[in-house]
Amino acid sequence: MASETGGPERVSFGRGYHVWIMGIDGTWRRNCVLKAVSAVDAELELEGSIEGLNLKEFFLLLSSTGLAYRRCELIRVNGSEIDVRFLSTRNKSVKASGRDDRVA
Repeated sequence: MASETGGPERVSFGRGYHVWIMGIDGTWRRNCVLKAVSAVDAELELEGSIEGLNLKEFFLLLSSTGLAYRRCELIRVNGSEIDVRFLSTRNKSVKASGRDDRVA
């Protein structure tokens, strides 16, 4: 069910879920708390400063080993809270279009 604003429904976490953000090039990593998430975006609360970090594109790491992650871009900063949008990968669209063209 979509929210009243017409966007996808967000799931909020009462205590939050501990995650990390990491630069695309792997040169920096910050602890943060995932406060809410939907299929297309998320709300994070950062621990520490983001000053000087390139947040145009980065990874949201959902596991400490980095095996579960989403590629993101910054939408909004409000103090220690940020909103991010998930970026789709090009490989998924290529694979999906390849499957649609197959004849059974």
